[in-house]
Amino acid sequence: MTDTKFTKKIACIGAGYVGGPTMAIIANKCPDYKVSVLDINKKRIDAWNSDKLPIFELGLKERVMKSRGKNLFYSTDLDKEIDAADIIFVAVNTPTKTFGEGAGRAADLQFIEKTARQIREVARSHKIVVEKSTIPVRAAETLETILHSGSNSVHFDVLSNPEFLAEGTAVRDMEDPDRVLIGSRNTPGGLAAREELVRIYRHWVPPERILTANLWSSELSKLVSNAFLAQRVSSINSIAALCESTEAEVSEVAHAVGMDSRIGAKFLNAGVGFGGSCFRKDILNLVYLCEHYKLDPVARYWEQVVAINDYQMERFVKRVLRSMFDTLVDKKIAVFGFAFKPDTSDTRDAPAIYICRRLLEERAKLAITDPHAIENARKDLEGIEGNFHFEEDPYRAVQGAHAVALLTEWERFAQLDYQKIYDSMEKPAFIFDGRNLLNHQKLHEMGFNVYPLGKPALHHF
Repeated sequence: MTDTKFTKKIACIGAGYVGGPTMAIIANKCPDYKVSVLDINKKRIDAWNSDKLPIFELGLKERVMKSRGKNLFYSTDLDKEIDAADIIFVAVNTPTKTFGEGAGRAADLQFIEKTARQIREVARSHKIVVEKSTIPVRAAETLETILHSGSNSVHFDVLSNPEFLAEGTAVRDMEDPDRVLIGSRNTPGGLAAREELVRIYRHWVPPERILTANLWSSELSKLVSNAFLAQRVSSINSIAALCESTEAEVSEVAHAVGMDSRIGAKFLNAGVGFGGSCFRKDILNLVYLCEHYKLDPVARYWEQVVAINDYQMERFVKRVLRSMFDTLVDKKIAVFGFAFKPDTSDTRDAPAIYICRRLLEERAKLAITDPHAIENARKDLEGIEGNFHFEEDPYRAVQGAHAVALLTEWERFAQLDYQKIYDSMEKPAFIFDGRNLLNHQKLHEMGFNVYPLGKPALHHF
């Protein structure tokens, strides 16, 4: 199909964890639309055009292969594709600032601003610009100001369309979403642009799941959704600490609480802490916004969600240290899992980064294994001092190890032969199950000293 035969042309600036999966699904569901995924990183674009995609998500490769070269394209020629596009999705990185005003809390919008300036410079016809990156409330105002400044007379309509994808289930979340949220200005142009975007999602999303709102409500909804989910994780993890002190079992408490229809069971699994690109970043952004509007008690409330998460990771490290006779010097620990959750290669803000660094500070020797995240783990620990290496095979990782620290609940780890693992380890052998994935009683019967989260330890001394 030539360009002239496509109904509309979509360009997405940013070929990462948001832009990549989102555009693959849109291309699958809208074969009459041309979808171009753009990035200045040639290595990343080359990977999208190869058989080894730059990210792993269940089902993603199949969707990419279905449409690539037909109506789905990957390119570094941003100027050409921006000018040709009718609709431009902005999915660039918006990390937390590490410098200046708001450092450690505010979102760093330099890439958003650079993208807006590039769109303004090269666009020669009306464009719909869609915020897909996670950005602070009222950022659309900044986009509009930049796009409509200077000598370019082109008109732009800015929409907010926050992503609600979860790593590990991104394809499913996009194909069968709980909701699609589109925010717009309540003007004739804004409403027409909103309807244009609604038309895309109607190809596969039921109308009742497509929500519309004003720009500011849409932008804030993304931050609040992530804050509420992270709050639940921190809440159950705080109870896990209490359970260990009282000999209650956190899984039983969570089950009883989750059966309350007012509360529900989701996000009540205790673990070593939340990770990913959004939870910490969005909560800190929310804290910064509250401080900006002089809502200090609200800011302090949300700040504690992050504080509990940090406490949980440190608590896990200290439990390992205390249980292994208060020294980890020259003891080998097999780390099972580095991705922040299963079924994804994403390691951004993964608890494993913090935990591995702390274990290395205690001079432990680490053998790190993960089904899909080893390459990212290498980058995350680059330059870190200590004795650590990576193993594709978990059975090799545990040879001669004093302990196993399970940090990601990959199903593969539940299916391993733990008698074989026990036989190859130093004794006494320890397992620290940071995700409560394994059969603790059976492991104890094999001879392991087992330390679950939020449950009494099972040991032999």
